Amino acid sequence: MPEVEVKNLENQVVEKLNLDDQVFGIEPNTGLIWEAVRHFLAAQRKGTASTKTRGEVSGSGKKLWRQKGTGRARIGSIRSPLWRHGGTVHGPRPRTYAYAFPEKKRRGALRGALSAKLQDGKLLVVDEFSLANHRTRSLAEVLARFDIQSTLLVVDSLRNRNLLLSSRNLPGVTLADLSSLNIHDVLYHDQLMFSKQAIQALQKTLKPS
Repeated sequence: MPEVEVKNLENQVVEKLNLDDQVFGIEPNTGLIWEAVRHFLAAQRKGTASTKTRGEVSGSGKKLWRQKGTGRARIGSIRSPLWRHGGTVHGPRPRTYAYAFPEKKRRGALRGALSAKLQDGKLLVVDEFSLANHRTRSLAEVLARFDIQSTLLVVDSLRNRNLLLSSRNLPGVTLADLSSLNIHDVLYHDQLMFSKQAIQALQKTLKPS
């Protein structure tokens, strides 16, 4: 059973916490993790590219010249795709790139990513984020004690107002609620920092039934 140290904001060990080996002690499935990241990024695509068809471009619908007798090719409208400034054929239209992805696979990929972070020593747990105020300097001083020098994902309740306000101006630091935790953020950030309450709630959510 994986074990992690729980520290206070002074970087002092206060206790040790046993983690569920079904969540934090599995062998990461790299193929499954790749699938989950691909699904997440596809859902983030805006899909707003759009072109105008011949029915949408400006221009009269009047026939430019008579059908026969001019020696020129027949033409019905100045908005024809064959003409400059005419409509576009089979161009991109607004769409969604999201697709269905099994919840069981998504959770399995997240368990694998969290297990890899723990095995690499990139997962930290603090007893609680009890900041005295909402100043950015307060959180920066805390992170300095933990020697955080790279990107960091902090996982705690967004109702913690002091943490929410103090973290938003720190470069490389992202605050995530359990409900918004995703595979991309876990892999993108070099280190993870959970509150004890958050990591225990996450275990219950991700534990296979």
